[in-house]
Amino acid sequence: MLKIFFLVFMAGGIPVAIAMAGASLAYILLSSSLPPFVVIHRMVSGIDSFPLLAVPFFILAGNLMNNAGITTRIYNFALALVGWMKGGLGHVNVLGSVIFAGMSGTAIADAAGLGTIEIKAMKEHGYDAEFAVGVTAASATLGPIIPPSLPFVIYGMMANVSVGALFLAGILPGAMMAILMMLTVAYFAHKNKWGGDVKFSSTRLFKALSELAVVVGWPLLLWVVIDKAGAPAQLTVFGGLAALFVLDRIFKFEALLPIMTPVLLIGGMTTGLFTPTEGAIAACVWAMILGFAWYGTLSWKMFVKVCLDTIETTSTVLFIVAAASIFGWMLTATGVTADIAAWVLGFTKEAWVFLLLANLLMLFVGCFLEPTAAITILVPILLPIATHLGIDPIHFGLVMVLNLMIGLLHPPMGMVLFVLARVAGLSFERTTMAILPWLVPLLVSLAIITYMPSLVLWLPKMFF
Repeated sequence: MLKIFFLVFMAGGIPVAIAMAGASLAYILLSSSLPPFVVIHRMVSGIDSFPLLAVPFFILAGNLMNNAGITTRIYNFALALVGWMKGGLGHVNVLGSVIFAGMSGTAIADAAGLGTIEIKAMKEHGYDAEFAVGVTAASATLGPIIPPSLPFVIYGMMANVSVGALFLAGILPGAMMAILMMLTVAYFAHKNKWGGDVKFSSTRLFKALSELAVVVGWPLLLWVVIDKAGAPAQLTVFGGLAALFVLDRIFKFEALLPIMTPVLLIGGMTTGLFTPTEGAIAACVWAMILGFAWYGTLSWKMFVKVCLDTIETTSTVLFIVAAASIFGWMLTATGVTADIAAWVLGFTKEAWVFLLLANLLMLFVGCFLEPTAAITILVPILLPIATHLGIDPIHFGLVMVLNLMIGLLHPPMGMVLFVLARVAGLSFERTTMAILPWLVPLLVSLAIITYMPSLVLWLPKMFF
């Protein structure tokens, strides 16, 4: 009965969150002895979670980075690093998404922020609008895979696993996905005989490589000073941050401080300096320091607008989580999850077969449901089966999130499709066709991540 109510509401075009809450309420009123107040109680308790405090702050950090001119700096840095290569702006697109993924945590923020700059630049340099849209859409999926990640926060809360471990688990898969996408760009560049898009400059390249060297060397130097020399951790970190600002002022780096965002977050979480939730607040503080004090690109009027946008987005996300909480609880209480688990385990007890079926299901669901809603619905159903078959919940979380990110590129509900169609000025149909070739590297990445769990679990096992 619960499933029927839900499907009827969805078929009627009712938003998924209202459909979940409405189906639960209708079932309780018509087929259960429970009081209707249970719906409100379960919805409130569903968002009464410490990890969920990270949601508004990660959204705010991404919005601040988008509106403070940080995206332009990231684009210019990526242009200096790889813009001279064949198919240069395609490589810039992917590399820019890798960097911005360490700040925004969502695919839509990446597509709307960097995507606007990248698509405009690629069209001005003579690239087909379809190619520009395709590479932008594919690279936007890196946003929730490379930490920090909003879907990982939701999954960690639902699955009761460490959000910090999920963040670490996404680093190597994200790097692999970026490499596969850049290889795809290289293939198109070779096929179409494209050259570089900016003149090679050893000075610009050396400066960009110097920034990368600082990003990599800074945490290693701090680790040596703290771990080997026994220096006070907090004092050393603050001293190291001051040194970063001095270096940036002397050498006038393009994007050193924005690129340090994921390094600071991951470093702080793995060393125990702060939790993922506190890390979200630290990301906001870092973005405000850069926007207000360092670059001077953020005004108080703009800040108020950013906060209002963040409140709107947060309200939507948390309402979906609250509605999915009562719906998931009702699925468990009515025995639906147990029946599905029994059916799947009766069909197969092989982990690889289950992962194949789960991938097909999640790819299908991702085409129709927003990722937050899909995670909150699917975790109570699929995770018990996965753990019964010996699949690590961290590994399964990566598989689920990547599936749902690919779903964002599909009609009829793919949000990235709608965003990029508007940005590029293409029809929905042309945008869909433009993305099809880029499903190849994404599906190859999905297959590798699904059946090579060591790639996902190596870093989490080192630190957790």
